[in-house]
Amino acid sequence: MEKNELPFQSAILTFHAYLQNEKQLSAHTQSNYLRDLQKFQHICLQQQRDNWSLIDAKFIRQAVAFLHRQGLNGKSLQRWLSALRSFFQFCIKQSWLTYNPAEGIAAPKSAKHLPKTLDVDQAAQFVEVKGDDFIAYRDRALLELLYSSGLRLAEIVSVNLTDIDLREAMITVTGKGNKTRSVPVGGAAVKAINEWLEHRNIFARPEELALFITQRGSRISHRAVQVRLQQLSLEQGMDNPVHPHMLRHSFASHMLESSGDLRLVQEMLGHANIATTQIYTHLDFQHLAKVYDQSHPRANRKKN
Repeated sequence: MEKNELPFQSAILTFHAYLQNEKQLSAHTQSNYLRDLQKFQHICLQQQRDNWSLIDAKFIRQAVAFLHRQGLNGKSLQRWLSALRSFFQFCIKQSWLTYNPAEGIAAPKSAKHLPKTLDVDQAAQFVEVKGDDFIAYRDRALLELLYSSGLRLAEIVSVNLTDIDLREAMITVTGKGNKTRSVPVGGAAVKAINEWLEHRNIFARPEELALFITQRGSRISHRAVQVRLQQLSLEQGMDNPVHPHMLRHSFASHMLESSGDLRLVQEMLGHANIATTQIYTHLDFQHLAKVYDQSHPRANRKKN
């Protein structure tokens, strides 16, 4: 093969054999590589790039832009570029190329789509679980707490009995980066948790510290919570499946709509945005609790 010749099919087949025999990648991964390289081959043939000397970084950027205009999202383009970089690296080993033209080229960022939210009435409908058995009391308390305080799935699963102060209506959770924060708990959630604790204590193992447990007496898992929310979505007559983050985002949306206080919402969510951390750490705590009481549709944290 001459240095400047570009017999795509031959090069791709040789690369495929390398992936299969030396790298021993799965059939699925191999298929993804081949599909991405065939896409590149098609673009090259369209643009009459028929030898290696015409494949440079500028052309790769043009190809990225073309595929982006065709509707390929940022994540797919990242994978496509990764396949190209691996292929070109292989071509360098074969002495077909002297450098990797895809190196350092980034895909456009995908647009961030906010998760769907429930309106206030839908949220109230969802968290008001009917029933008077162990599961109903637990699920009612768990949902009320998720929506009341905007907790992440990992946070609510990790909550221990010692983390919540029902008298003060506050909970301390450990979020991303092992950072702890204290947030208010709404009156509806406090009531539901008090009722749940009476039933929890019957089933809980003596050494179990978790606030939310299974009927076997051990801490509830992430997956179990997700499955229960899917089941409750049907039981509660929701139009779409409700997942934990939807309740968290609904909490944030409702608080922001009512209070207009973005710093408060960011503080309660425990966002790990380094650029804004200092602003939030100086937020007045009493102001946080006051605005929460006034803004959250299910707060009602008045103490007896």
